[in-house]
Amino acid sequence: MRAATRHLARHVARQRQLHNHALDSTNPPVQITTLPNKIRVATESTPGHFSSVGLYVDAGCRYETPPTSGVSHFLDRMAFKTTKTRSADEVSSAIDKIGGQILCSSSRESIMYQSSHAHQANPLAMSLIADTVLNPAFTPDELEAQRDAARYEIREVTSKPEMILPEVVHDVAYDGKTLGNPLLCPEDRIDMVDERTMRRFMAQWYRPERMVVAGSGMQHEELVALAEKHFAHIPYVPAPAPQPGSPRPSPAAQQPASPLLPLSQPASLYKSLTRAASSYLYPLSSVTGQEPLPSAAPESLQATYTGGHRFLPSSTSEFNHLYVAWEGVGIHDPDVYALATVQLLLGGGGSFSAGGPGKGMYSRLYTHILNHYPQVDHCAAFHHIYTDSSLFGLFASFTPAAGRQQGNTPAQILPHLAHQISLLLYTPIVGVELSRAKNQLKSSLMMALESRAVEVEDLGRQILVHGRKVPVSEMCEHIDAVDSERIRRVAARIFSPESAKKATVVVMGREDVGDYSKTFKKYGVGGA
Repeated sequence: MRAATRHLARHVARQRQLHNHALDSTNPPVQITTLPNKIRVATESTPGHFSSVGLYVDAGCRYETPPTSGVSHFLDRMAFKTTKTRSADEVSSAIDKIGGQILCSSSRESIMYQSSHAHQANPLAMSLIADTVLNPAFTPDELEAQRDAARYEIREVTSKPEMILPEVVHDVAYDGKTLGNPLLCPEDRIDMVDERTMRRFMAQWYRPERMVVAGSGMQHEELVALAEKHFAHIPYVPAPAPQPGSPRPSPAAQQPASPLLPLSQPASLYKSLTRAASSYLYPLSSVTGQEPLPSAAPESLQATYTGGHRFLPSSTSEFNHLYVAWEGVGIHDPDVYALATVQLLLGGGGSFSAGGPGKGMYSRLYTHILNHYPQVDHCAAFHHIYTDSSLFGLFASFTPAAGRQQGNTPAQILPHLAHQISLLLYTPIVGVELSRAKNQLKSSLMMALESRAVEVEDLGRQILVHGRKVPVSEMCEHIDAVDSERIRRVAARIFSPESAKKATVVVMGREDVGDYSKTFKKYGVGGA
């Protein structure tokens, strides 16, 4: 008996060691250095055969205004083109020499320039990133080519409901402002975005305190030296102290601001998504007679959720599409982990799913909707998280009722979605399905970080948002702490009639959803 007890104790201790080792391997050492001009340099020392480096900027289309609408999209497309120090052929040749992957990608709250390559290419990669950010030429020929490409891209996206409808949901949810600004340039703005617009936008938002240089698979000292070489000359000046009674700035605006930059073109106001610093705009002695750009009004930066309803008629669409969303919590809210667990709990996907286990086939939207209603082609939960807000909701794509065709109307599908939210509010959650959702959330986090490119992007974005890298083990602890009662409390906070804000309802297809408020009230769901 004692031998068996000792054996069990050794087994438990061994399992604990293995668990701790696994967590340690997901939390490689992170070093952060802040340069004198407030640019932060962060590295994560994970061994491997190649490195990833990137420049990440606290900017995004949420900061655009009507005069700057579409600038983010064009700055994204104009990355790694002709610069003031390299021709287009020289840039292309340098990218080929790196032999890896180099890209620019913009989102609503940040833009990144990132490269993954062999270790010895670190200096060249950082030189290319700095050159395209600090010295863009914006030649007329390249700009015109990107206008044509943007028109094609917009046509392609708008022809695919699964791509354009999330944009419409954001537009309705935030009344077309801040987080409701479009990621793509509106078609009527394509010819209005020019070199002057882009340069003035960069002068408005690319400030050193809004930038992070991040690297993975390299020595911290090496990246600090490269950052100092390419970015240390960008000046930083603290913003004046706020006056008593002034409105509280948004999270992205809470960082002190460097001086408004002298420009090579007349003044204009901008806020937008994209690029990282621009030193060619900085030398004060090189430009005279320029008026400074007005600073962004803090109250205009805060995301304001409004909710609402929009119907997009389409008689040719193969499916009807129904989106229902509510405002969730921002990334800094402790309830974000519970709401992320709810997304996995609801799960969902397509009516046909090839492959093995681990794809959410036991999630509620599969077992309650997709497995019972063959007319529903796709049904899933979504959760778009931002610094000060989020959108949580459900969507369904289903065969429309037309003539003798067996199908459904949006008014017939909405009760199924409302019922799933009602279950979160009023029905206890079975322990096994909660455990399954939490395990799936944790594994998706850790598996994503197996990619070096994802790892460095995660590092750069976290430093921008949190000012530190939140370890995976810490996130897993937060997820483990989610229990049934917490799910019920967070669901009540987001979806109950007492606390829910007005829902966002978007329909595309042959007919609208009708009076959705009656359905919400029937199921005890808020947002009517």
